[in-house]
Amino acid sequence: MLIKRKRTLAVILLPITGGLAWPIKNKIMIQIKQQIAKSVAFSFVLGIASCTQAQSTKPLQPEPGKGFAVIELFTSEGCSSCPPADRLIGNLQQENAGIPLYILSYHVDYWDHQGWKDRFSSKAWSQRQQQYLQWLNLETLYTPQIVVNGKMENVGSDAKATVSAINEALGSEEQGTITMQATQKGAEIEVCYQFNGQINGNSILLALVQKNASSNVSAGENTGKHLPHVQIVRAMEQEDASKDHRLLIKAPGDFSTTGWELIALVQNKKTGQIVSAAKSNINQ
Repeated sequence: MLIKRKRTLAVILLPITGGLAWPIKNKIMIQIKQQIAKSVAFSFVLGIASCTQAQSTKPLQPEPGKGFAVIELFTSEGCSSCPPADRLIGNLQQENAGIPLYILSYHVDYWDHQGWKDRFSSKAWSQRQQQYLQWLNLETLYTPQIVVNGKMENVGSDAKATVSAINEALGSEEQGTITMQATQKGAEIEVCYQFNGQINGNSILLALVQKNASSNVSAGENTGKHLPHVQIVRAMEQEDASKDHRLLIKAPGDFSTTGWELIALVQNKKTGQIVSAAKSNINQ
């Protein structure tokens, strides 16, 4: 059963070189309230009508195909529009075991000055989202945002659009295969990988992912809420793709081999399209 609920989208204008700001996203009217703690509501210019979004009470299940789906969520504990997106990817992960879904949740840092510091946030994740701004020819950063296989994006709480993108991704052929082994070596993770595919023009990204965590938020837009999270990206290394390589990832202080995993992505440098993915547990 689908429940109709009004959708809000949080948008932050970020300063760039020369003191300018990212322009407003095309076809969307943005109203930014002066009170920093307030959310940003939006409506599509088409009819300037309020936008409603169907939100499933149960996870919408993607149909298994011959491909794979990398689901990258850009979120923040400081954004009141983000908890539904966090729940959505949690449901997708829980209800779709056996389907090649690779979920990564990046906590951006540009919400941190609005009352609540997200302990999982990083400037690096904001920069990765900014890279998608260029690859996907978008005009503003916003949360929550989901990107699927580096080539399709939608509002992160939009279950229908997310599953549609996943189904499309699952119907596409994977361009090469990754095999890897990850082992803890003191304060670092040693990763040995092999990639059977096109290496020219591609990068390989190795993400250290914490599978589950939660926070009790005591300030900002989500004051008083207990926020569960899944698939939190805690560290990432990127290099030119190669057939066979070894590298080290520095582990966070709270790292444990249980409850964490490594996800590898091969991504086209020019287009941002992800052509292959794999995951691995981490050995002691």
